[in-house]
Amino acid sequence: LVPVFAAVPKIDWKRKANGSAHHTEQYPGTELVVRRAQLFYISLAFGGAAPAPGSLTFTVETGSTSALHQKTRVAFGISSAAPSGGSWGAVQDSPAASGSLNIAISSPASAAIGRYRLGIKTNAGASHLGTFVLLFNPWATGDDVFMGNDAERKEYVLSEFGVVFVGSADRISSFGWNFGQFQEGILDICLDILDRSLSYRKDPTADVRRRNDPKYVGRVLSAMVNSNDDRGVLQGNWSGNYSGGESPSSWNGSVDILRKWKDSGFRPVLYGQCWVFAGVLTTVLRCLGIAARMISNFNSAHDTDRSLTVDEYYDSSGNPLNIASDSVWNFHVWNEGWFVRPDLGSQFNGWQILDATPQERSTGIFQCGPASLTAIKEGDVDLNYDCPFVYAEVNADRVTWTYDTNTGKKTKVYSETKTIGQNTSTKAVGSYARQDVTNNYKYPEGSEKERTVFKKASEKLNLNTFNAISAKGPEAVNPNLSGTLKSKSPEPKVGQDVDLVFTLKNLASEARSLTAKMTAWSIVYNGKPIHEVWKDSLAVTLGPQEEKKFPLKISYAEYQQHLTPDNMIRATALCQLSEGTEAVVEGDITLSNPSVTLKVLGQAKVDQPLKVEVVFTNPLNEEVKDCVLQAEGSDLLAEKLKNWDTGSLLPNEQALMGRGSILWGEGPVLQTEGPTSHLCAQLGPGWLLTWLAWMWELMATFSLSCLTGEHLV
Repeated sequence: LVPVFAAVPKIDWKRKANGSAHHTEQYPGTELVVRRAQLFYISLAFGGAAPAPGSLTFTVETGSTSALHQKTRVAFGISSAAPSGGSWGAVQDSPAASGSLNIAISSPASAAIGRYRLGIKTNAGASHLGTFVLLFNPWATGDDVFMGNDAERKEYVLSEFGVVFVGSADRISSFGWNFGQFQEGILDICLDILDRSLSYRKDPTADVRRRNDPKYVGRVLSAMVNSNDDRGVLQGNWSGNYSGGESPSSWNGSVDILRKWKDSGFRPVLYGQCWVFAGVLTTVLRCLGIAARMISNFNSAHDTDRSLTVDEYYDSSGNPLNIASDSVWNFHVWNEGWFVRPDLGSQFNGWQILDATPQERSTGIFQCGPASLTAIKEGDVDLNYDCPFVYAEVNADRVTWTYDTNTGKKTKVYSETKTIGQNTSTKAVGSYARQDVTNNYKYPEGSEKERTVFKKASEKLNLNTFNAISAKGPEAVNPNLSGTLKSKSPEPKVGQDVDLVFTLKNLASEARSLTAKMTAWSIVYNGKPIHEVWKDSLAVTLGPQEEKKFPLKISYAEYQQHLTPDNMIRATALCQLSEGTEAVVEGDITLSNPSVTLKVLGQAKVDQPLKVEVVFTNPLNEEVKDCVLQAEGSDLLAEKLKNWDTGSLLPNEQALMGRGSILWGEGPVLQTEGPTSHLCAQLGPGWLLTWLAWMWELMATFSLSCLTGEHLV
């Protein structure tokens, strides 16, 4: 008597149990998602007598084409014990019902990530059982991405929400970012990103096989999140003019961006800047199983020539000149991913810097990293990848020049070693506080150790000097003058005049006279000047060791037409002393947008409507119109919401989005009830009450379209 069983057994992927064990239960859909180097369980029902386990052979294969399936296919049978971790394997699990087999399948810690096809061969032939997705595994000790701290895994792999720190070194602000790595369709889009890379197009087989390596995957993703070489996800724009696309400041999260890229047929989304690139890269890294976080570096250098210095130029009137390829960004945001570096040595394991913002080419394309954080701190700039560029971002020396536009003569005004790389920040684990990580990147400024490391880095780059700035020309003459240009208010606001305090101190023992030529320009956060908004001059006499303060004012009327969405103004005073020396005093002012008042009316409960009231007051002395509410939040809103018809608002007039309802439903809609608008959105199960209330505070933003331009509120 010969047993009879179905040629194609029915498979139970045990998605719930496997998802819980593999920390993948938050991925939506019916497809199994598991992590490598960890057993997952399936059950096969044969519709008759089950075949002998020893007669079965399983196959796994990955890649998006049949040719890749053949080249990546691995076959394995059912053994008496699970493999040690270096190969695919299967063992029979607990006894099953008649006609069924329970199987535990193991994948190696070196397996390539991606979508796999699972097949089976029996005496009746071969059949395809279905597909599953295999990810990196930060919970597995043998995986290159293993992270031992559970709180950090929850923060850097599982959390869908983050905080971005922006502004300037002396005035840091923050806003929320919705990573949304577990939202519908995002995992598929992340796999699409890999399949559309230049590396894949050049050699699909080699690319797919190398997807076992997090440093390779991270480097590919740093190239693909920008669109410069490969029609990747985002196109950058730092011009201040964002016509034809979205202002970078309008994005609240990654989900909408990634979906737009996919839905448009993989055309780059317009537009992004550094925090947008970093937010999207965080989403993709976490989605694929690599622990990742966003890093904000203030006074961030962009060194284009590997000199470890950045040069800034001013004309004789104190206007900034855009003649140098170097620049200093008010802030720059990049990523860190957590994995080992067997190519460098175990001392370089841990956080690795990745940067998707297209700044400089690396091996011919716009990509950056992974650069070992340890290598950056220790000055090992000769190691892969892109360490000189990252080192300069946090520790370059800064040189200020005046430039005669008529003669071409340049004069060094000032050189210093301490201002680059300030208040380097990330979100703290388990809270929304700012964690300062500057000391992870460099030794304390001014310390002997910091200068020793700088010398080491200079020597590795063959700069042949202890301090690279000396190679840039004769040393500046010390003017014995110090000064500051600061806002009088600790929080100047858009729509109001900007009151400045210009402070000068004579450090010499004799009286001195000078002329201060002052200008103010609207700038983009990367330091690029956009338009002059104000200028003035002062004749000043200072007694020995005397300090004087001068009040200055930039009116709203002067800057309103030229302010970019970054809300930044750079004020500069070129001080020309009577004895012929010069000094530059500079200050950046970041203007705050008007606040939005939000109130949760009542107790937040899952599956029950929640009333929310949002109030906005027009702070300008002019009418504004076409106000738009933007809200985004994973499991709170099914998709990004952009709607709110307020008509126009007169000066100081208040608009109320009254008692909007968050309801269990099919997605966000906008209902109107009398003169107020009601917001209905899908609220996913499992929300903690405090998270819900916090999400509304953090993730709801407004865009105001005014007669004078657009400002994100």
